[in-house]
Amino acid sequence: MVVTCSLIELKNEDSGEEDTARLSTEMPDISQIKIDPPLQDPGEHQLQFSYAFWYCRQPRLRSYDQNLKMIGTFSTVGKFWSFYSHLVRPSELTGQIDFHLFKEGIRPMWEDEANRNGGRWVLRLRKGLASRCWENLILAILGEQFMVGEEICGAMIAVRFQEDIISVWNKTGSDNATTIKIRDTLKRVLNLPPNTYMEYKMNCESLRWNL
Repeated sequence: MVVTCSLIELKNEDSGEEDTARLSTEMPDISQIKIDPPLQDPGEHQLQFSYAFWYCRQPRLRSYDQNLKMIGTFSTVGKFWSFYSHLVRPSELTGQIDFHLFKEGIRPMWEDEANRNGGRWVLRLRKGLASRCWENLILAILGEQFMVGEEICGAMIAVRFQEDIISVWNKTGSDNATTIKIRDTLKRVLNLPPNTYMEYKMNCESLRWNL
């Protein structure tokens, strides 16, 4: 993979001026980064599904859909690591930024057809845990550890000032057996205490509240 512009010095979208940003403290404006697709290696391990990385910078001056940026797509283990190795870890960020890992073709929005009738498990983390939990979660998703067929749509981590929030999205919110299995697997892959509180939110309810 070739990154054809610097991750350190990036052009500010609004002002057009050069804005030098430290990777350890600020999310690069990835819309300014052109990543050439890696060459296909015949021996590379194929994932069961293709995925996309997305991000959204907060606060939103435009609509959520307009602020949402795709970083890139991948369908093999090697391509995943090519993208992931260039991303700043959540615990190193300040401000308010959302990272998403979703199956290719599904936008990380309640309104997407694959998400409308689904929901998400929400877990709130104290600061300092986000990087480890996020990495364990996405590796579990890519490795099909949830064992719920095509139910998993994706996952998100929301970096905030006082806490970080992880969520796992699935297609069918009314399928109680599946949502419970997702919850239990999430607790296992993140090594959470048995009494950890998590909340399940239906996407259709979120849509109604935001009409």
